[in-house]
Amino acid sequence: MTAPARLRRLLRLAGMALHALWAFRLRSCFVIAATGLGIASLTIIVASVDGAQRKAVEITDSFGPDAAFVLGGDIFTRAVGQRVYTMTWEDVRRLRQSLPGAYLVVPLRALSNMPLRAGSRNTTTDLLVGSTEDYAHAWNWPLAEGRDLTRQDVDEAAKVAIIGTDASRLLFGDASPVGRTILVGDVPFQVVGRLAERGFSTGQGRNIDNRVVAPVTTLAQRFDMERKFFRAIRIKFLDVRDMQANKENLRAFLRKLHRLGPGEKDDFTILTADEVLKFLSVITGGLVAFLGVTAAVAILVGGFVLANLFYLSVSERAQEIGIRRAFGAPARAIMLQFLCEAVILTVIGALLGQLLGLLLGQLLARLDILEIRMSWKIFVLSLGSAVAIGLVFGLRPARRAAALDPIEALRG
Repeated sequence: MTAPARLRRLLRLAGMALHALWAFRLRSCFVIAATGLGIASLTIIVASVDGAQRKAVEITDSFGPDAAFVLGGDIFTRAVGQRVYTMTWEDVRRLRQSLPGAYLVVPLRALSNMPLRAGSRNTTTDLLVGSTEDYAHAWNWPLAEGRDLTRQDVDEAAKVAIIGTDASRLLFGDASPVGRTILVGDVPFQVVGRLAERGFSTGQGRNIDNRVVAPVTTLAQRFDMERKFFRAIRIKFLDVRDMQANKENLRAFLRKLHRLGPGEKDDFTILTADEVLKFLSVITGGLVAFLGVTAAVAILVGGFVLANLFYLSVSERAQEIGIRRAFGAPARAIMLQFLCEAVILTVIGALLGQLLGLLLGQLLARLDILEIRMSWKIFVLSLGSAVAIGLVFGLRPARRAAALDPIEALRG
């Protein structure tokens, strides 16, 4: 048989399949709905995983490949009664003087959910950060305008601050905040700089752009904070080729400073870009597992609905099959028609499922529940899955239809 003849035959089978599907349209709608829900789940999982991976890369890039972040206490064990304020000014001084390869050491303190006011506008900052000079440089965070904190600001405990983009927008709209005065609690600060927008949230759900950064000495004086200890220290290294060696040197140095014996656990945690990426990969893996099981179950349910309804369809259409066989239709043509019907239904379900998945994905993104990234990969994967569902779950009913004895089929 020539290729044009095969194509005409295939088109004729497709036309017959569409006619049969329309004749049993209620049943067809059930199959489309079941398949569509499975494909919608698959669309959301692929889009959310792609979005989570992209966000992980953005976060690790902003963290910096040349930096380490030291937190007081062991954040992974979180033992009861564990001290989290273990970093001191002496640690900062010794690290600046003697840690091999380190060129920038910035201690950090923070207060959360502080009230902000500028004129008649009020809001709440997610984070009030206390830092020494070069905060923006330490975090690879460009300034959109103005300047960074300086050594003089820290030494004089100056009431100056740099502000995040979202905090600036809430207080000043689109106007420049530089040179303006804000109240943090009841303490006035002059804004000297505005950080560029980064556009993501921290693990605690805080908006990273809704922050105010002031000299750490000012926070200690004006907000009655502990003056000796810090919650964290940010360190940048000259040589980024072997950050693991830098990390081990830092760990050994801090253990010596804190007089920890060979059997004692660290009273600090060191994070580098690699650790952050590993942590985010674990979260992404959990997301994949959870949503993957959900999508697999939904797809299997759609497949079983298709198979059961097609088995019922074979019984109800036995006389139709018998007439066609009596007029010379080969068993292979019967099987191909049923498979064609199954694939048409699953492909329609896939298209509707992708639309539903897209709408749900946008809703989840707007609610900040998931980071969604749509791509052509989703379209191809969804259609491929739909065709596979139609072929796998439609094959046995199609074979059963093809195997019916014409005479028995005509008897009903």
